[in-house]
Amino acid sequence: MAKEKEKSRVQVTNKKASFDYEFLETYDAGIVLVGTEIKSIRMGKSSLSDAYCYFDTRGQLYVRGMNIAQYFWGSWGQHEPARDRKLLLTRRELRHLAQAVKVKGLTIVAVRMYIAENGYAKLRIALARGKKAYDKRASIKEKDLRRELDRGM
Repeated sequence: MAKEKEKSRVQVTNKKASFDYEFLETYDAGIVLVGTEIKSIRMGKSSLSDAYCYFDTRGQLYVRGMNIAQYFWGSWGQHEPARDRKLLLTRRELRHLAQAVKVKGLTIVAVRMYIAENGYAKLRIALARGKKAYDKRASIKEKDLRRELDRGM
């Protein structure tokens, strides 16, 4: 019998992003990792809180604010936990995002990091618009209603 690949259990989400931003478009990007970063990610020792993306002067997309803890086992090949990491997207996607970010009020935020079926770490990013205070209250009310409906059934 052929073994089925089990679905990746490594998923790091940025819950604060969905509360603070309205997602317009989402993209899955590869991440350039060094040293023992992938081992730490597979152990679930990473955080996406306050992670956002920016373009450098050469038009390459980087993620800032993503924290990957140092690997506890061994000292060779250790990495800096809070360094900026390059994201891998197609040229068309990069061009589209670069033009969209120039519009006032739009930004790119990191939503979720996971290990893909092929073993590579992927980062789901979203082109987002910041929510106003009344939008946040409406989303809280909607979330409470959904919770009450689920409990009732």
